[in-house]
Amino acid sequence: MTPQGATAVGIANIAMDGTILDTWYPEPELVDGTGLVSGTERLGARDIPDSLLKLVLLDEDRMVEQVAVRTTIADLQASPIDAHDVYLRLHLLSHRLVRPLELNMDNSLRCLTTVVWTNKGPCTPDNFEFVRTALRSRGLIHVYGIEKLPRMVDYVVPSGINIAEAERVRLGAYLAPGTRVLREGYVSFNCGTLGSARIEGRLSSSIVIGEGTDIGLSSTIMARRRADGLRDPISIGANCRFGVSSGILGLSVGDNCTLGANIVLEADTQIWDADTGHHVSAGTLNGQSNWTVRREVGHSEPVLRRTW
Repeated sequence: MTPQGATAVGIANIAMDGTILDTWYPEPELVDGTGLVSGTERLGARDIPDSLLKLVLLDEDRMVEQVAVRTTIADLQASPIDAHDVYLRLHLLSHRLVRPLELNMDNSLRCLTTVVWTNKGPCTPDNFEFVRTALRSRGLIHVYGIEKLPRMVDYVVPSGINIAEAERVRLGAYLAPGTRVLREGYVSFNCGTLGSARIEGRLSSSIVIGEGTDIGLSSTIMARRRADGLRDPISIGANCRFGVSSGILGLSVGDNCTLGANIVLEADTQIWDADTGHHVSAGTLNGQSNWTVRREVGHSEPVLRRTW
C-alpha cells in the first residue's frame, strides 16, 4: 500500500539548549509518502512566505529562538521521531485532516518536553522566574499551564464548533462540526467526535465518540493504559447518553446506549441482566448496541435492559 505522509512549513520555538518547546504549522497537508524521508529542516528567508518571515526572531526575554522549519512524515503509521513530528500529527488531527486512531501516536508524549505556556509564548520551566522578570516589561504575564500539551485554540480553531473553556481542549483533539464542549468538558489529544456531539464530561486520549452522543456532566470515558504506558483505543457509538458522574473505563460501546447517573462500568463490574434474570459482568456489553444500564428500586447493582 502507498504510505500516507504529511508535510508542513511552520514556526518552532527552540530554547537556548536546543529543546523544542513547540512548533506551529498553519497549513499542514497530507501527501503521498512514497520516496519521502521523515525529518525536519530549518528554512531560510527565501523558503517561507512573508507572513511567517516576521516571526523568525530571537526572543531574548524568553531566551527562545523562533525558527522556520519544514517537517516531513513519510508514513503516518510509523512512530513519531521527535517533537516536530509529534506537533505535525497533532495539527493534522485538530485540522481534521486525519481522524483519531487512524495514525500512529505511540510514545508521542515521550517526545515532548514540559513547557510553561504563557500569553507571551512557551518558556522553559527551569529558568522561568528569571524569564518572568524580563517579560514583565511587556505587561502582565499569564501562565496557562505547565505541561507537555498546549491548548488547541492557540494553534487551530476548527469551524463549526463551540468550546466554552479553552483550557479544556488539548492540541490534537478532533472535533467534528456541530460539537459543543461545555465548560466542564475536557478533550485530550488523539480523541474526539466523529459527528456533532455534546461533551460536558472527560474524554481521555485514544477515544472516539459518534454522532449525537451526549457525555454528561462529570462523566468520564477513559481508555485503559497498558503496561507500556500506551492506551488501548475504545469507541463510543452514535446517539448514546451518559448521565451525571457516570463512566466507562476500558470498554467500547455501540449505538443507542444509555448509562444512568453515578454508574461506572469496568469489564468486571457486576450488573443485573433483567432479560435473563442473572448477574453478568459489564465486559459482556463491550461493543454492543441498544442497551440501558441504570439504577432501579429493589436492586443493589445497576440493571441492564436491552432496548432493541
